[in-house]
Amino acid sequence: MKSTVEALEGNRVKVSVDIDLEEFEEKLDEAFRKLARQVRLPGFRPGKAPRRVLEARLGPQAARGEALSDAVPEYYAQAVVDHDVDVIAPPEIDITSGAEDGPVSFDAVVEVRPLISITGYDQLKAEVPSPLPTDEEVGQQVDQLRKQFGELAPVTRPAIDGDNVTMDIYGTYNGEEVEGLTVDDYAYEVGQGAVVPEIDDQLRGSKAGDILEFNAEHPDPDEDGLLRFRILVKEVQETVLPDFDDEFAQEASEFDTAEELRADVSENIARAKRANALNSLSAQVGEQLAELVADDIPEALVDAEVQHRMRTLQMRLGSQGVEMDAYLEAIGQTVEEMAEALREPALQEAKTDLALRAVAAAESIEAADEDVDFELAMLAAQVGQTVDELKSSVFAHDESSLKGVRLDAKMRKTREWVLERVDIKDPDGNPIERSSLNLDDESELPPTTIES
Repeated sequence: MKSTVEALEGNRVKVSVDIDLEEFEEKLDEAFRKLARQVRLPGFRPGKAPRRVLEARLGPQAARGEALSDAVPEYYAQAVVDHDVDVIAPPEIDITSGAEDGPVSFDAVVEVRPLISITGYDQLKAEVPSPLPTDEEVGQQVDQLRKQFGELAPVTRPAIDGDNVTMDIYGTYNGEEVEGLTVDDYAYEVGQGAVVPEIDDQLRGSKAGDILEFNAEHPDPDEDGLLRFRILVKEVQETVLPDFDDEFAQEASEFDTAEELRADVSENIARAKRANALNSLSAQVGEQLAELVADDIPEALVDAEVQHRMRTLQMRLGSQGVEMDAYLEAIGQTVEEMAEALREPALQEAKTDLALRAVAAAESIEAADEDVDFELAMLAAQVGQTVDELKSSVFAHDESSLKGVRLDAKMRKTREWVLERVDIKDPDGNPIERSSLNLDDESELPPTTIES
């Protein structure tokens, strides 16, 4: 097979392929073997009739159409790989010779990903929440843990937020008792706002023995009138927290000391805040890169991203045992309406993709072998295989897939290059140390969304 590529206008190329007769004869043999399994001839078992008999009975052209239908897509795909053509849409194929006999030639005109140039990608700015835990946040988390082991003790002082009040509550609406709002010995934590705000307002400052009568707005805006409450406060209790010491740490955790437990709480908060900051950073950088793309985006790229998002949603729903049709019915949308709703984020993703590719070209960023190995290691971990197993089972005979992995590695490296140059500050305008975001640790970075 011989092939050439010619650039055309409008982000299109023409891939021309020539197959000599000897090579195409192999495809004809395969087509005749397929026909032999489909056609019954007297004296031959299914699949056993030789080619010359089939040609004599069915004519020499019988298998040619079948051979062309099967072979042309294969030859086209191989030519695309050989010339590294970045196609983004199905081709328009025209068989220029060999439709009836002889060697085969065809042209395939196909839309390709545009090459663009952008500026300003090394001057991006982002405002993200601080990834560092504050003493107050650590203290609140420690108190939450202590609260799980706290004990209730009665108090004679007025109730405050956080106290546990035992009460008899009687609620009516338009003179009728309301089911669920009439309970004896109901335990309620002041300040939690679980029923209506007026209950918390009345309980604050109350003592055991107080009788509280008041009206409250109905929580359902469609209901007119007021709720009427009568509450007997029977007991006020406070939560007595255990001391945060080594003994508590040993009882409440796997740590031996309070210092170790506090450090673990701090690191858990830091990890969550770091993930939040990184996601915010990644989203802002993606948006800003997309804004740098002034060129019109081919509809084929946007359509492909919409379909990718639809497939991803369908797989996610399937993993939860939910059918797409049932999900669409639940949210009141059709497939077409959902696809339309996805077009705007898909357009931004397509622009971000083109921008990153432009950065890679401008800065001569390429994936080294160790970058590809890192990408393969992550893929292998996802499917529960070793890198060698993945290479032998998936990539040994699939050159295009391995090129896709190399492209993913290149895009990851490009994104890291961009992130290294972003001016990052917190909401107060203070610079954020890159080390606090672990930007040098690839395992901490949000996954790239580039599609190859």
